[in-house]
Amino acid sequence: MSILMFVLPLVAVVLLSLPLVKMFTTKVSKKSAKWRLGTHVAGFFGAVVLMLCLSMSSASAAETVNSIAGTMAQGLGFIAAALATGCSALGAGIAVAAAAPAAIGAFSENENNFGKALIFVALGEGVAIYGLLISILIINKL
Repeated sequence: MSILMFVLPLVAVVLLSLPLVKMFTTKVSKKSAKWRLGTHVAGFFGAVVLMLCLSMSSASAAETVNSIAGTMAQGLGFIAAALATGCSALGAGIAVAAAAPAAIGAFSENENNFGKALIFVALGEGVAIYGLLISILIINKL
């Protein structure tokens, strides 16, 4: 592995992020924000097209694809692990988004409700932990 394989993606991420830096750090006009967002989207899709063209034309990319060993079951196992983690995190985010504002409201009315409200927020976070645990178990079986 050469250092170019690590530096090139880093440079690409920095270059794709540059148009948005000023938009988040200072106050910009609506026209400037639209231009920066358009530049960012065009740069992203340009990078995707460039990577597709380079991967199709390169002979070494074909050799890399042929050297990957694994079965269909392993691939599906990794997809299952990713789905378990992703969907559980999404569900936990929805649960916390509903429970946290209600907990803050209950706490602001009566300070004795803090412990009860915190339990409901923690239950929502537990869903993400369970999904992560399932994905770890799936990966250990592969």
